[in-house]
Amino acid sequence: MEHEKLVLIEEWDKTFPKSEKVNHRKITFHNRYGITLAADLYEPKNIDSKLPAIAVCGPFGAVKEQSSGLYAQTLAERGFLTIAFDPSFTGESGGLPRYVASPDINTEDFSAAVDFLSVQDNVDSERIGILGICGWGGMALNAAAIDTRIKATVASTMYDMTRVNAKGYFDAMDADARYELRKTLNMQRIKDYKNGSYQLGGGVIDPLPEDAPFYVKDYYNYYKTKRGYHERSLNSNGGWNMTSALSFMNMPILAYSDEIRSAVLMIHGEKAHSCYFSKDAFKKLKGDNKELLLIPDAIHTDLYDRMDVIPFDKLESFYREYLK
Repeated sequence: MEHEKLVLIEEWDKTFPKSEKVNHRKITFHNRYGITLAADLYEPKNIDSKLPAIAVCGPFGAVKEQSSGLYAQTLAERGFLTIAFDPSFTGESGGLPRYVASPDINTEDFSAAVDFLSVQDNVDSERIGILGICGWGGMALNAAAIDTRIKATVASTMYDMTRVNAKGYFDAMDADARYELRKTLNMQRIKDYKNGSYQLGGGVIDPLPEDAPFYVKDYYNYYKTKRGYHERSLNSNGGWNMTSALSFMNMPILAYSDEIRSAVLMIHGEKAHSCYFSKDAFKKLKGDNKELLLIPDAIHTDLYDRMDVIPFDKLESFYREYLK
């Protein structure tokens, strides 16, 4: 089967410095919908045995040059082979139209990453984990529910994108408001069809209004400043297609999370606006191999890039325990 050939940027264009402790290269793999995905592969130097491996993705609307790459590189420094990938339709990955999200395809992206890792000569296919940040934390739990090859899952500063799209922040949207949103989005479908292009919803608001909610300021401080801005990041620029929300409103991704038998670690900032997503998702998980770690005083984007806040020692010990 022919797969889309991607032209990948080879120079280092990440929002974090390159580590000299690991080898880095660009790779591609494909999912079962035929979409070619782009990723950065990080591996410890001087490998002499098969390694445990971790696939990393997120946040929702970010690219692998931002938070996921930082996590992947740091875990590679600690002895894991890692990939940080761009989801379908975004970043350097393939798929048309651009800037569309899907609860199904984006969950599949994680399983496709497991396919790729499973056939690498220097990976132990029985020791593969995943890590999802923000909206990909929810996708990671969904992937863990369907994919028995995943032995350990971390969800960091997690969003349940299906819940927030269907119910709004803090579940403030009722059935009537949801109906009005459906009407708006379905009218947008007709406009898009007439125009032959998809209207973008807009990334993080810029300039920042003085009365913006705290979580909007939090996102601005990451995506719109030197700290986290990237030219291929949707959140840093024009955002997702407006109609992307439709399938999320109709398809709850955590329906079977109570059937995850493999290990799960959820980490969240105690002061994050989004902390309720992790607390509620954790309540549904079963078994003594599940853990929720709340980081005192941390907010949502602290777990994107703050090396003094992200609990890498804990991540390493969790993966060592369950990818053995």
